[in-house]
Parts: sequence; C-alpha cells; structure tokens
Amino acid sequence: MPKTGFHAEGAPSPAGPYSHGVVANGFLYTAGFGPQDAANGNAISDDVAEQTRQVLRNIQKVLAVHGLTMDDVVKSTVHLQDLADFEEFNRAYEEFFTAPYPVRTTVGSQLASILVEIDVVAALPQA
Repeated sequence: MPKTGFHAEGAPSPAGPYSHGVVANGFLYTAGFGPQDAANGNAISDDVAEQTRQVLRNIQKVLAVHGLTMDDVVKSTVHLQDLADFEEFNRAYEEFFTAPYPVRTTVGSQLASILVEIDVVAALPQA
C-alpha cells in the first residue's frame, strides 16, 4: 500500500517523529493536533472553546495541502482533558462543520498542558 506523509506550512511543528498528515487508500489522515500557535509553539488560552477553535484551524491547514476542507472530513477523534467541558467544546466544534457531520469519538484523556486534541480522517476526491 503506497502512503505519502507530508507537513503543512503554517501548522505547528511536530513534537516528535511523525507527519502532519498521511495520504493512503483515498483518505487523508491527520496527526492529533493541540491548540498550539504555529508562530511560537505555545498553546493558546486556557478556555476549551478557544483551544478547540485553534485545533481545528491547525487541522484546516493540513487539509488545505490537498485542497480539502472540513466538509471532506468523515471521522474525528477528540480527546478532552475534562469531559465536563463537553458542551463548551461541542459548541465551538460545531462552528467548523456542516451536516452531514462526520462521525466522532470523544474520550477523556490525560493531556499534557492542553484541554483538547483532535485528529481527523478526510476523504480525497475520487478520480
């Protein structure tokens, strides 16, 4: 199976040996992104809604490398530091998607100094 990894200009630098995204079998898979600002590598805000917006803006930069938008996302996986923040997170998340919404898994996770991390899978256009 051929796969192609890539990095997106304007997205935060990876914190380890991984790609921002990988294209394989007609899909684009992103790494898990936190709310870091690419300019300085620091997480923005202590507010889960603002962090969610920044995470999704980071993901948009990765999708754009292949001409995709949030409308091409078919699945997202969300890690929340505190599941009690779900409603606030969900309101911010909804600003980035339209129906039919991607499927989603949301779990509580022990995150390192951030409140939210998200990765997505997007469908590439068929040839």
